Amino acid sequence: MGAPVQNLASRAQKGSLAEGGISAKRHNRHLFSNTMFRYYFLFSILALCLVLGLVIVFIGKTALLLFDNISPLDFFFSFNWSPEEEAFGAAAFIVNTLSLTALTLLIAVPVSVGMAVLCAEIAPKWLTSFIRPVLDLLVGIPSIVYGYLGLTVLLPFLRRVSGEGLGDGLLAAALVLALMVLPTICRISDDAIVAVPRKYRDAAYALGSTRLQVIMRVVLPAASRGIISAVILGMTRAVGETMAVVMVIGNTPQLAKSLFTPSSVLTSNIVMQISNVEFDSTWNYALHMMAFLLLLISFVLILIIRILGRKRRDAA
Repeated sequence: MGAPVQNLASRAQKGSLAEGGISAKRHNRHLFSNTMFRYYFLFSILALCLVLGLVIVFIGKTALLLFDNISPLDFFFSFNWSPEEEAFGAAAFIVNTLSLTALTLLIAVPVSVGMAVLCAEIAPKWLTSFIRPVLDLLVGIPSIVYGYLGLTVLLPFLRRVSGEGLGDGLLAAALVLALMVLPTICRISDDAIVAVPRKYRDAAYALGSTRLQVIMRVVLPAASRGIISAVILGMTRAVGETMAVVMVIGNTPQLAKSLFTPSSVLTSNIVMQISNVEFDSTWNYALHMMAFLLLLISFVLILIIRILGRKRRDAA
């Protein structure tokens, strides 16, 4: 009886040692893979930061060369853009860019937030399940498609309605951009409204509030930071959009004195002229300064989004 018991004990001991060896190998393999993934992700982040830093340095360094030839006051506050006469006033493009962005948001924000409220609070599930995929599809449509639709459909319509000869200008560009940024603002606002805790709504209904009062006085204020972030993201796309704007704004370097005045913004002026200038020229430096301004505007807007997101997490 002693020998069989000893054999069983020795087999059990060998089995435990073998299992211990397998588990140790598995642990070492997992540890190695985790370490490799960690270094891979760290390398990816550092590479991304390096590329972004090089872009900022290259554009900024080239842009600042502009002020060796003209003063900042002439560039930022002069409306005379005549590169052939060494006049590089970008005030008209800056004012047009701000005006176009403001007009776009004025059109897009009420519609986008209204659609977000409809999807999150009012519409039945079958309608919401149809609207949300459609909005996601609209986000992925290339901007050149929007520009082509604006050129072939919107401009002839504006000519008939307004009686203008061309129809190009800020209004056409703002309508096209509003259609482009509407899905982005709507979907992010929708997520912000859905994230509002249900207890807020229940407490408001318990106090006798109507659905409209709950939406206007409880849900929207609670989701305000998310909605503001959505608006800012839409603004960044409106500021940096190029091809759709080029096709409908008229591309004339002048201040837009009306909604139907052919004009130009920072992005459209850059894309229309950058291929026709020499690199080591004041004209090229002025275009790089415009690009640098757009980069700074986008950076500031994204920084605002980060601050709002941090405040929202702290409040939660």
